Amino acid sequence: MADKQKLSKEALIIVKDNGKDEIRLDYGNLKRAVLTLRALNHPLRKKLLTMIEEKRKITVTEIYNILKIEQSVASQHLAILRRADIVTTNRDGKFIFYGVNKKRIAEITAVVEELAQKA
Repeated sequence: MADKQKLSKEALIIVKDNGKDEIRLDYGNLKRAVLTLRALNHPLRKKLLTMIEEKRKITVTEIYNILKIEQSVASQHLAILRRADIVTTNRDGKFIFYGVNKKRIAEITAVVEELAQKA
């Protein structure tokens, strides 16, 4: 028999077959988690994130020169990572340096672990 689902304005509630156990998923956290996981689910963005982590801070110029891709491609993928709050930016004069948002990575890891434990 399938688990039953209830909807509220704030959360999706899944009641297990035994009728006792309940999984409550906050829509806000779930939406942010999905955005982040989608952003991470691309080979080039994975490479970008690895490179940013290794270098600690890097400019878009360095990124597209190292990966041998067009500047516009690098910028588009960095924008996706920025919108998902996976990378941070710091301006120094005319340069924008990218870094990994470790706090956000820790948050998303916690959400995924929580889902895995409740499943």
